[in-house]
Amino acid sequence: MYDSIVTEHEALRVLIYSDDRDVRAAVVAALGTRPHPDLPPFEYVEVATEPVVWQHLDERRDRPDLVIVDGEAVPAGGLGIARQMKDEIYQAPPVLVLTGRPQDAWLATWSRAEAAVPHPIEPMRLAEAVIDLARGVLARA
Repeated sequence: MYDSIVTEHEALRVLIYSDDRDVRAAVVAALGTRPHPDLPPFEYVEVATEPVVWQHLDERRDRPDLVIVDGEAVPAGGLGIARQMKDEIYQAPPVLVLTGRPQDAWLATWSRAEAAVPHPIEPMRLAEAVIDLARGVLARA
């Protein structure tokens, strides 16, 4: 179903924001380079600070296709970044928020994120959510 779209995209750029390198590494390890055969490979951009997130989002040519933010990051939390991104960027990429616990899913809704997965990261749950978002990105392309 996605074969024609896959050939048009060399890679999907996925920005991962967390101040904790272990969280970023866990996301990359959970998803791998190609989380589903129907999808193109993923190219990761790992970011530890809010200003660098905005640098990547402000670039039109190399803007990420998908953004994963850590809602527990400090000093700038991913929930606030997600909401600001949806408010300020025309056709902002889809966002997945890593929440502190399952009960925080309402905060992800407030942030206007398209998906939420709680800590600790469960690889299958994260992969399912990201695959759905990636398919949406490719369908819009």
